[in-house]
Amino acid sequence: MLARYSDARLPTAHGEFRVVVYRTGEQAGLGATAVGLGAEEHVALVMGDVKGPGVLARVHSSCFTGEVLGSLRCDCRAQLEAALARIAREGRGVLVYLVQEGRGIGLGNKVRAYQLQDEGRDTVEANLDLGFDADLRSYEIAAGILGDLGVSSIRLMTNNPAKQSGLVHAGVTIDALEAHWVGASEHNAEYLEAKRVKLGHLP
Repeated sequence: MLARYSDARLPTAHGEFRVVVYRTGEQAGLGATAVGLGAEEHVALVMGDVKGPGVLARVHSSCFTGEVLGSLRCDCRAQLEAALARIAREGRGVLVYLVQEGRGIGLGNKVRAYQLQDEGRDTVEANLDLGFDADLRSYEIAAGILGDLGVSSIRLMTNNPAKQSGLVHAGVTIDALEAHWVGASEHNAEYLEAKRVKLGHLP
């Protein structure tokens, strides 16, 4: 179950967005006490009128270490900021923010994977060593959010073909892919190379 729960104006460094919170799970449509009873919360940041086709969009998975703690091991925070800046320049678009930490393995396991990477494994090998697939994310919730917002087709900001195919499988119409590289650093170069070589991310 997916339900729109709250909606408000959100001024940001990139301009004014609407923040729309969605809840999933059996308790999705209930009141504030429902959090912690099986509900998850996901977010859409919306600028302009996004009803109709050709909407610039980013489907972004949560990264507590990068976006909150400022970790330089990944490019997640830079990708988030770049997507919001691109939407603001265009004046119309949506960023769907999904709670899917560590490509779906969760924060604790993501930090365990970091330890394995410090011992010489790459980001894909670390997930596999922990008993997970390389990428456990799904995109049905993103498709539901886009549909609720009235988006009929998107121009997707991504370098990840698996995200494209996952969204198409979930029913999203993609008009075009918009490359979304933000540059490498000494701390994340090997991580980005592993995504290109082992996960097929586009150059």
